[in-house]
Amino acid sequence: MNKALSDTFARLVPVIDQALHEYLPAEDSTPASLSQAMNYSVFAGGKRFRPVLALLVNEALGGNPANALAAACALELVHTYSLIHDDLPAMDNDDLRRGKPTSHKVFGEAMAILAGDALLTLAFEIAASSPPDTQPAMLVREIAIGAGHKGMVAGQAADIESEGKSGTVGQVEYIHLRKTAALIRAAAAVGAIAANAGEDKIRLASSFGETLGLVFQITDDILDETASTVQLGKTAGKDAASRKLTYPAVIGLDAARQSATALAEDASKLLEELAPSDTILKHLVSFVLERSS
Repeated sequence: MNKALSDTFARLVPVIDQALHEYLPAEDSTPASLSQAMNYSVFAGGKRFRPVLALLVNEALGGNPANALAAACALELVHTYSLIHDDLPAMDNDDLRRGKPTSHKVFGEAMAILAGDALLTLAFEIAASSPPDTQPAMLVREIAIGAGHKGMVAGQAADIESEGKSGTVGQVEYIHLRKTAALIRAAAAVGAIAANAGEDKIRLASSFGETLGLVFQITDDILDETASTVQLGKTAGKDAASRKLTYPAVIGLDAARQSATALAEDASKLLEELAPSDTILKHLVSFVLERSS
C-alpha cells in the first residue's frame, strides 16, 4: 500500500473503530451471547474499506468527515452482517473469516444469524441518526439499495443459484455488480451525499464506486486462485471447489487481470471528473487493483 494511503488508513480507521465501539452494545449487555457475537465479527480485523471510502469521497468533495461518520459506520455493519451470513453452512459454509473462526463456529448458527440480523438493523438506526444537514433519508436509501434485493442480496442469490453451472461474462458481471460492487457504490455515494454535493457529483461518485467495486471483486476472484489461506484470512480455492461463476473460471486468469486493469483505468478517469485534485483516491484505486489479501 502506498505510504500516503497507508497513513490515511492509519488516521481514519481508529476514528471509525471508536465510533463503532460507541454504537455497538457492550459485550456484557443482555443478552450477552448476542452482544458478544456482534462485537466478535465487527472487531475481527477488517480493513474498513467501505467506511474509509465514504470518508475519503466526502473529504475530496469538501465535506466534513465527522458528518459522514455515522453512515460510514452503518456501511461497515451491513458489510459485516453479510459476511456472517455468507459464511453460514447454508451459504458458503466457511470456517475462517479474517483469519479467525467464523461466527457460527464460535457462537452457533442461530446466534450468528441473529447477530447478523442485529447488525443490519443497527446499521439503519445509525444511518438515520446522521446530522440533519447531511440528508439522512437519502443516506438510508442509498445503503438500502446497495444492501437489498436490488443489490447485495440479489448478487448473493444469483451467486448461489449459479454454483456448478457454466456461465457467461455477463452473468458473472451481474453477480459481481450486486454482491460486491453495489455496497461499494453506496459507500462512495454516501460520501458525496453527506458532503451536500450536487446531483452530478453524486452520480459520478456512484459510478466511481461501482467501477471500483467491480475491480475489487475481480481481484478477489484472482486472489482466491493465487493466494494462500494465510494471506486471505479465509479458505483459499473455495470458489473453484464450489464451482462458482468467477472471472477466472469464465475467461481465465490472464483475461481476468486484464479486465481488472481496464476497469481500474475507468475508475481513475471517473476520478478526474469527480475530484481531479485528489491523490488519495487515486492511490486507493491502485491498492484495490494490486492488493494481495
